[in-house]
Amino acid sequence: MNSLAQINLQHLPAHIAIIMDGNGRWAQEQGNNRLFGHMHGVESVRDIVEGAAEIGIQYLTLYTFSTENWDRPADEVNGLMELLVDTIKKEVPTLNKNNIRLHVIGHTERLPAHAREQLNEALKDTAANNGLQLIMALSYSSRTEMVDAVKNIAASVKNNELAINAITPETITQHLSTSDFPEPALLIRTGGDYRISNFLLYQIAYTELYFTETMWPAFRKEDLHKAIIEFQRRERRFGKTGDQIKGSV
Repeated sequence: MNSLAQINLQHLPAHIAIIMDGNGRWAQEQGNNRLFGHMHGVESVRDIVEGAAEIGIQYLTLYTFSTENWDRPADEVNGLMELLVDTIKKEVPTLNKNNIRLHVIGHTERLPAHAREQLNEALKDTAANNGLQLIMALSYSSRTEMVDAVKNIAASVKNNELAINAITPETITQHLSTSDFPEPALLIRTGGDYRISNFLLYQIAYTELYFTETMWPAFRKEDLHKAIIEFQRRERRFGKTGDQIKGSV
């Protein structure tokens, strides 16, 4: 039985987030430079976005570039920025054809001007699409996101727009860059490392975590299917007991 046939399409995770790790190591194993791995990683992005849309995933967030990635060698960062611009330019027609809307979270003001322009154009060009919502985390840091949220909440308190006792977890959620999206039900990390790497730290409090040794350039629809199948085998209790979830208590 193929992997797609094993998926219960009535029990899909509404939102999948992916830490796309392993591009550089995959390239080095092939005897090439790290940028070669990033270029092949784009093929995986295309395949996974298509696969997610095909089965009816509503939201897909891809950890594309972290704030820490700015500290990588300049030639790799410059190559990544050029790859980003080229990829966005090429993929917008496909996104529109498949009714996919693009979003971005992160401090994109740090991107080169031509990258920001291309990104803003893509956001505008796909704004009317209501199928899969594709969220790119670019120049993103979850800790910075939370600091920004705290600052904005503190400003509201200072301006007497919000009472301290009125602050709730929902208040914080509303001030995050992901406020328009549901929390991820499933987080996938490729590349064999077992850490979150400053990604959606507040949002994944009850997210199911799935780690795979497969490097991102080798990750395809079948691998996505396996992650979803594993997700569907798990019992999500959200702090309750299994009996409560099953309705027997």
